[in-house]
Amino acid sequence: MEADLRPEAREDVVERFPDVALDEFDLGRHPISLPAREVVDREHVVASGDQRVDEMRADEAGASGDDRPHALYPRRRVFVTFEGLDGSGKTTQARLLERRLAAVGREVVATREPGGTPLGEAIRQVLLHGDDVSAWAEAALFAAARAELVERVVRPALGRGADVVCDRYVDSSLAYQGIARGLGIERVLELNLEVVGGLLPDRTFLLLVDPAVAGGRSSRRPDRIEREGGDFHAALDRAYRELADRFPERIVALDGSDPVDEIAGRVWAELMPR
Repeated sequence: MEADLRPEAREDVVERFPDVALDEFDLGRHPISLPAREVVDREHVVASGDQRVDEMRADEAGASGDDRPHALYPRRRVFVTFEGLDGSGKTTQARLLERRLAAVGREVVATREPGGTPLGEAIRQVLLHGDDVSAWAEAALFAAARAELVERVVRPALGRGADVVCDRYVDSSLAYQGIARGLGIERVLELNLEVVGGLLPDRTFLLLVDPAVAGGRSSRRPDRIEREGGDFHAALDRAYRELADRFPERIVALDGSDPVDEIAGRVWAELMPR
């Protein structure tokens, strides 16, 4: 698979996101790695952590004029997503982070995909418990639920300074539909950048677990996607590892077989100011 956008796709992206240099859309370099910029409208590809001058970047050692030791918690609001196979432990880690942020007095909005809104939950039922759908229909339905979630929940929360913790986001579509279903990362990424207005997380934590181990962790009845064969789940595992290699500035890969509290500690440490 080509690492860069196809020529026609690159031209279309430039038209939709004119303020972003063309080479920043090459898949070897993720938009999250760009310098922070002011969010002026929905036509820019931005990390959610774009901030005012009195806020703190995730890679800064300290805020301007602040010579105190590193804080024990993030000093600005964060948008964090968790990814991985079903049974990887991502949902557990999302809940632990939500509780830890709330414990230090922060407003936290925790949500999930697909879902998080009335429309999103209805789409979730179709996607996970309905009949089989074609690959592009599946991708479009996930994108529709995501667009509603960002518009109704994520952007308003970030706008008022709340932290957002989301169980799955754009990377799920890149892995499931873009790679495992064979639609292509470039086309699925383009679709999702459009529907979320370029909004991407500050950090994505990817829990990697052997597919056989992940499949054996759940005791509930599997949904439509979980019922896919072993080959599909092996392809998903490879897809997520590929995403971690391509987008290292944003995606933090963690060993999902490690103890739960150790993983939670690494997640927290990764969000600390540097």
